[in-house]
Amino acid sequence: MAARSSCNFALANPIISRIDSFSKQKKPSVPLYFFSTRNPLTNPWLGVVDSSSLSLTSPVSALQTNRRRIHKSVISSLPTANPDLVVSDAKKPKWSWRAIKSFAMGELEARKLKYPNTGTEALLMGILIEETSFTSKFLRANKIMLYKVREETIKLLGKADLYFFSPEHPPLTEDAQRALDSALDQNLKAGSIGEVMPAHILLGIWSEVDSPGHKILATLGFTDEKSKELESFASKSGFLDE
Repeated sequence: MAARSSCNFALANPIISRIDSFSKQKKPSVPLYFFSTRNPLTNPWLGVVDSSSLSLTSPVSALQTNRRRIHKSVISSLPTANPDLVVSDAKKPKWSWRAIKSFAMGELEARKLKYPNTGTEALLMGILIEETSFTSKFLRANKIMLYKVREETIKLLGKADLYFFSPEHPPLTEDAQRALDSALDQNLKAGSIGEVMPAHILLGIWSEVDSPGHKILATLGFTDEKSKELESFASKSGFLDE
């Protein structure tokens, strides 16, 4: 009796009868309101995509092919103003990577101090900043530290203008250039044994008596005896760990 009354109620109610008739229809194979957006080929909102027009190249490889290539260059020698030292590649002295790094750090220190040039004092600081060479350790063992050299440099040359900007590669002063030429000359006189090292640069700085680098070294206790001691090490083939 109760089942018959509920059935009669459903037939009497037009809304329920419509829902019942709609549920009995054949269900579509694809949901009407839910689409997969992961595959662009089957996404109806994007239209039909031709698979032949798609590239199978991954985004990473495509980025690598479109990226502009940068050619790297390595500095193999330092500047010289002496034409007599310019020889053939076979006889040309080679600078050690520690010497090249010391030179680069010296340039950077000159820029930090806002100086217009790279002087012997900057070359001296570059040797200390590099800190892995025997020469740098030799200086620190004799209590010649970077902060002391920096302080003496400011005392001797003064502070630069706050609003002055150094060039990217501050040009060498005349005494700094002669110090580098002296380093090359020492290596040539020794028969080009080994490479030109930070020791040769330091000895070149010391040979420039009137240069700021020599004055700072003398103020901090560097003497001719220590120079000869360093020169004896520099004359050896292989020069220790350099």
